[in-house]
Amino acid sequence: MVLVPCGDLCLCTVIFFAWRCLTISAKEKENLLNEEITAKEVRLIGANGETLGIMSSEKALETAYDQGMDLVLMSGQANPPVCKIMDYGKFRFEREKREKEAKKKQQTIELKEIQLSCRIDTHDFETKANHARRFLSDGNKVRVVMKFKGREMSHMNIGKEILEKFEEACSELGTVDKKPVLDGRFMSMVISPVKAK
Repeated sequence: MVLVPCGDLCLCTVIFFAWRCLTISAKEKENLLNEEITAKEVRLIGANGETLGIMSSEKALETAYDQGMDLVLMSGQANPPVCKIMDYGKFRFEREKREKEAKKKQQTIELKEIQLSCRIDTHDFETKANHARRFLSDGNKVRVVMKFKGREMSHMNIGKEILEKFEEACSELGTVDKKPVLDGRFMSMVISPVKAK
């Protein structure tokens, strides 16, 4: 234990343990460690998974320190609470590694939107269909929106035909989840990517 000056007229007590080589902030950890465990008695599990029995938390902490490891609270709701002797830094590293691997395996599906109009030209239509095919091949869903302006509302059948033509253009890479639906001045449909067999 060392007294360290930290301001104008105060001294702070700092405790050093020779075996601990990393500092762990409260945000990074989810489990209570060592002196933070306030229970009087704990059920102790050894570093190799063997049950060492019920003992006072001071004795459990002493046992962990003797092995050069941490005492970690694993289940605070149990009666008595369950603690395990382990190298917490190594445990945290392995847990983060598993989480990263799980994130890599997860596939995030985004909903991309493509807007069309009743007066779309052939080249523009092909360009937008190519964009949709690229989105579908990347595994994303595509929401196709047909905008009606002014008097185009009286020619909704033209908009529906263009959406059907668009569906046909994307048929090898996607299937329609939601058929064309009119919502105010917009008609939209959702195309999902075809799952690879």
